[in-house]
Amino acid sequence: MRVLITGGASGLGAAIAEKVGAEGGRPLVLDRHIPKARLEHVQADLCDRRAAERAVRFLARCADGLDAVVTAAGIDSCGALGTVPAEDWERVVNVNLLGTAAVIRAALPYLTAAENGRVVTCASTLGLRAVSDATAYCAAKFGVVGFTKALAAETAGRIGVTLLVPGGMDTPFFDGRDAQYRPPPDAKLNRPQDVAAAVLFALHQPRGCELRELVVCPSREPSWP
Repeated sequence: MRVLITGGASGLGAAIAEKVGAEGGRPLVLDRHIPKARLEHVQADLCDRRAAERAVRFLARCADGLDAVVTAAGIDSCGALGTVPAEDWERVVNVNLLGTAAVIRAALPYLTAAENGRVVTCASTLGLRAVSDATAYCAAKFGVVGFTKALAAETAGRIGVTLLVPGGMDTPFFDGRDAQYRPPPDAKLNRPQDVAAAVLFALHQPRGCELRELVVCPSREPSWP
């Protein structure tokens, strides 16, 4: 299985890439950073739509096609709307939402040509429930939810589409934040490897069988339901 993974250099994306490789598949990473593992990759910024599209086409040509895309790249910029610089706020929406759409749009010809093409988008429990000081992230992830549901309706019968809704994970996503925006020291976060296993389960569904929504969160996740 040839799987293109955005954000595959770290966190959930890296765990998915590792899982795909361990199962004999071919992970193809699109990220701003170079993966620590020896993986086929292209460095690109999802804020640059044309660069993202070129990266998708390059990786697809290298692999002679794509079987799946997982859009695991994500960033945040916490704070009240009036305090987060406009450039930072817009970058969150560009990476999380517009970058997701750009990558999938570029990948669609390859996925529809595959025997069982699949897409897994990565939203968040904050794409279902809004909280203070997260207007950019909530706007983007609510957008991913709507985009994914519309994509599933649009491509029904041609590719499989799954909406992944992860809760808190033990990844570098929270690094560098002010203490008030980090999970407390006693927080029980999911391992990204466990969420990656759920993603692979979605990718392995037989053609015509759709796992439309997949919520994977710690048992004490405060943002769900």
